[in-house]
Amino acid sequence: MVIGRGLIANLFLDNDREDILFFASGVSNSLETRKEEFSREENMVRSTIAENPEKIFVYFSTCSIYDSSKADSSYVLHKLKMEQIIKNNCERFLILRVSNAVGKGGNPNLLMNYLVRSVKNNEMINVHTKATRNLIDADDIKKITFSMIEGQALNKIVNVAYPQNYTIIEILEVVERFYNTKLELNLIKSGSGYDINVSDVEYHFIENNLTDKDSYLCDILQKYYSL
Repeated sequence: MVIGRGLIANLFLDNDREDILFFASGVSNSLETRKEEFSREENMVRSTIAENPEKIFVYFSTCSIYDSSKADSSYVLHKLKMEQIIKNNCERFLILRVSNAVGKGGNPNLLMNYLVRSVKNNEMINVHTKATRNLIDADDIKKITFSMIEGQALNKIVNVAYPQNYTIIEILEVVERFYNTKLELNLIKSGSGYDINVSDVEYHFIENNLTDKDSYLCDILQKYYSL
């Protein structure tokens, strides 16, 4: 069973299984503050658990939990609460904290969607020079999820992220090479980043020869953003 209609949820529609509940719905905007939105997800989580006690409950959380600038935000506190509810009420669960997923579709304001749209429209790009982001191919999220389930790595929280962060400048350099263009940039000396422990999933990138970060990003662009 798949709960949700966004980028992550769509990954599992073709591989849906009766014994697993993929919960990829609810609040996704890290700037959200409306209490009713948080209550809606909480009610959905609680009712879904109650109605499917025999299923493995796979919940997609966020690596934003590690961002010190968002530690006290309503969004992060809400996600931590959802994780605790699942841990306390599910016999079998897997909580996956995902970094910046890149795939087909998704929110138009996601970083890569914004950058590629700006390239296509010849728009100036605002660049926070101190900012870093952790980009992961949505297909790798799917593969890691099933690998965890098949290996019975349950009842735990796992960070699903690429082994290395990218500076925004690094991302733009790859984008420029990929599209063979020169971007118009507005450099802003601000931004931040945070480290993510990927010890549980690093094997996936090593075994599949995905450790060259430039090549990894080029492959993402080729797969989802070829003009």
